[in-house]
Amino acid sequence: MLPNVHPLDALGNPVRRDILRELRLGPRAVNDLASAFTVSRPAISRHLQMLRSAGLVEARQRGTEHLYAVRLQGFQEVRAYLDEFWDVALSRLAALAQAEAHGEGGERSSDRREPEAS
Repeated sequence: MLPNVHPLDALGNPVRRDILRELRLGPRAVNDLASAFTVSRPAISRHLQMLRSAGLVEARQRGTEHLYAVRLQGFQEVRAYLDEFWDVALSRLAALAQAEAHGEGGERSSDRREPEAS
C-alpha cells in the first residue's frame, strides 16, 4: 500500500478523475473499470491504489475480485480546502456589495460630471 497521499494530489491526474466519475455510478471491479479506459489493467490498479491511499475510494472483496467504490468521507478534506477559498470570495463580494450600497465603491464623486446647463 502507498503511504498516505493528499486527496488533491490524487485528483491531479485526469485518469484518476475519470475513474472517480465511473465509480460514482456504483462499485466496480478492476476489470470492469479497465474495459472503460485505454490504459492497461495494471495501470488502473495503480491509479486505484493511489485513490485508496488518498482516502477517495474503498475496496471490498467479492469472491476473487475487489470492488472499488467512492468513499464520500474522503472528499470532505477536498471540500474543506475549497470552502476556504469560497468563504473568502463570498466575504469579499459581501464587502463590495455593502460598500456599493453605501456609495463607497465604484465611481468616485470626483469622476462624475455634473450635467451642463443649457
